Amino acid sequence: MKTTTSTAYSRDLGDELRRLRETCTGMGGRALAVNLGWDPSKVSNIEHGKARASEIDLVQIFTACGKDIDYFENFRRRYQNAFDEYVLQVPDNLRTVAMAESTATTITSYSTQSVPGLVQTTEYTDAFYRLGGFMSEERIDANLRFRTDRQAILRRHDRPDCLFYIHEIALQQRVGDDRIMKGQYARLSHDTHVVRIVPWDVVVPSYGCVLWEFEKSKPVAFSETDLAQVFVQDPGAIARTRLLFDHLDEVALDAGQSRRKLEEYISPPREEFDGRGPRLA
Repeated sequence: MKTTTSTAYSRDLGDELRRLRETCTGMGGRALAVNLGWDPSKVSNIEHGKARASEIDLVQIFTACGKDIDYFENFRRRYQNAFDEYVLQVPDNLRTVAMAESTATTITSYSTQSVPGLVQTTEYTDAFYRLGGFMSEERIDANLRFRTDRQAILRRHDRPDCLFYIHEIALQQRVGDDRIMKGQYARLSHDTHVVRIVPWDVVVPSYGCVLWEFEKSKPVAFSETDLAQVFVQDPGAIARTRLLFDHLDEVALDAGQSRRKLEEYISPPREEFDGRGPRLA
């Protein structure tokens, strides 16, 4: 079994195997390797997403964990593309995103239509999920808790270096009522050391994306729509993503200017406030 270049998804699924081993067998990685007749490094490399397990390897792991053929088939289907440079997922699957965020050393993002999830207030997130009635109450509650939990990485002592480029159009999208928006503006104004506002009249040829950089793994570019999430490690795509952020660095307001811009939204002249942007509620 050869080691290979890990991806965000291979590390996520490898971690899923680790948790399965711990939960179902109570064995450490070395003990499982001995049980299966493997070299101990093989279990470690598979669980860290550094090596692709064969179908026979997976069968042996799941048998040791007491899992049936249906469990194996479900995992195998997800695992078959885990090491691809382009990985497509449904938007409801947030584990890979959360793991990438929690292990990244640097997070750089650009948002065009809404405030980035890591700096959203709870009220803004709740109102955003309720737009249009497309999400059930159960999913709203679960996703709200999940997004709030993800924000904990910003409070860690070893938190990643973050920079959030936010197009002013996202500030003009009225998610919920005036109180919710004012609270969101205030949250961003307190975070202007990591927030850069792109003025509303600046055209940027991007729908938004995130670049995660890691200490020992290749960087990952991420983008999402209503229909899919895309994780990319293709060197050409990473280079284009870096060019985008270089451009944003040139056209965005600096930290002080961004703070003043946000203060305009917190306490605008009444006649300007009433006419600003569409209302999403």
